[in-house]
Amino acid sequence: MTNTVPARKLSAVASPTAPQLLSRDSDTSLVEQIVRLIEARIDDRLLRTGARMPSIRQFADLHGVSRFTVVEAYDRLVAKGFLESRRGSGFYVRERSPLIGNGQHQPSGDSRPPLLDVVWLVRNMFRQMPPQKMPGSGMLPNDWLDGALIANALRAVSRQSPSHFLTYGTPQGFLPLRQQLQLKLAELEIAATPEQLVTTIGVTQAIDIVARHFTQPGDVIFVDDPSWFMMFASFTALGAKIVGIPRLADGPDIAKLAELAALHKPKLYVLVSVLHNPTSTSLSAAKAFQILKIAEEHDFMIVEDDIYCDMHPGTVVQPATRIATMDQLKRVIYLGGFSKTLSPNLRVGFIATSHELAQNFADHKLLTTLTSAEIGERVVYKILSEGHYRKHVDRLRGKLDSLRDKTIRQLERVGMTVDISTPAGMFVWPDTGCDTNVLTEKALAQGYLLAPGSLFSPTQLPTSRMRINVASMSDPGVWSFLEQECGK
Repeated sequence: MTNTVPARKLSAVASPTAPQLLSRDSDTSLVEQIVRLIEARIDDRLLRTGARMPSIRQFADLHGVSRFTVVEAYDRLVAKGFLESRRGSGFYVRERSPLIGNGQHQPSGDSRPPLLDVVWLVRNMFRQMPPQKMPGSGMLPNDWLDGALIANALRAVSRQSPSHFLTYGTPQGFLPLRQQLQLKLAELEIAATPEQLVTTIGVTQAIDIVARHFTQPGDVIFVDDPSWFMMFASFTALGAKIVGIPRLADGPDIAKLAELAALHKPKLYVLVSVLHNPTSTSLSAAKAFQILKIAEEHDFMIVEDDIYCDMHPGTVVQPATRIATMDQLKRVIYLGGFSKTLSPNLRVGFIATSHELAQNFADHKLLTTLTSAEIGERVVYKILSEGHYRKHVDRLRGKLDSLRDKTIRQLERVGMTVDISTPAGMFVWPDTGCDTNVLTEKALAQGYLLAPGSLFSPTQLPTSRMRINVASMSDPGVWSFLEQECGK
């Protein structure tokens, strides 16, 4: 699995407009063609400051040119101030002066399309668009979720003593919910007492709490590449350096993980073991063991985000491996939540860790948000404790299963390549054969929200990959658009 655009589509690396190929018949040298195309990407802010460029060998192999050609092109870009070379690390996009290339100030009336970045995608996800017009969304449509289940739990909670709603909750979280989570984790063979659990305002806050505890400015955090994009801005704001570990069909590239761990000595490795976002792939048992061994050798913590836990059947035929099950919360910090399966509005997540870290995380939560909202925690507890949740997620899995193969076949019919597919989960990670940043701009103009693959990489480099939510592909107009653009 790769997150780089095929050689036949150089536009995905260097051109913000129509596809272009490196031409050996052009009067312009290959070196100059590469330089101009990368300059255009940087000037159009499609390659972000700090983004790591492909290695010389990788670029040469992808685009069928010699390494000497790439070396000369990169050296020219360094000399012109577009790139910087970091010894032993590679080439990175350099912070540019407010003056644009011709020495003139950027005009105030900038008519270029909005920059496609994480904020752009999240902002558009909150637009009032029908779910079927948002194939790039990371949420299930409203009509897939059970509003009546939540409403009934809310009514039951409202009949409890009013005094419960007039004070702060406890910093570590609603105790009956933590006791219920202890039972839930036991089903995954993860032993955790209620004292080892801290509730949070979703997994987003959980990751932020953990990162703030372990990292200082300049520290390195490993993430999968591709991976969940919301982490990138948060880690950058902490002054941490983000390094991507290539994600394969059965987990990370172990050789690359070992090499980069020796080089960077990271503090954390944040990954999704089960139904990885955006590929829906899951970690193999062999990879889980190897990751834990490397973490012990280089002394970094593993943060295992299991937000999609309940979308996986966890059967003998489809086993799900979690590193926390092997490690029992010694080096692994396990995260979970219910926003994907119950409601995005129920911001109830949790951290499972050692006793000592649980207390530290609860103190950090106390000093930043005081407590999480106990009303939401009581609602989730009610749903879990009365057995309704298990039936609800069984229905969700059944609906996803009924659509997944059909969606994959249709993606292939409109011209995409689906070389990564799994028997569970809500996402597909197809290769469109074109620059998905350009595709996303065209789709938005027609009222559809896509999720270009570039946003899922810490490098933010353009790619032909795209995340598709199989639950949000019911609009015939989406298919007509994709067939028109990808079937060319």
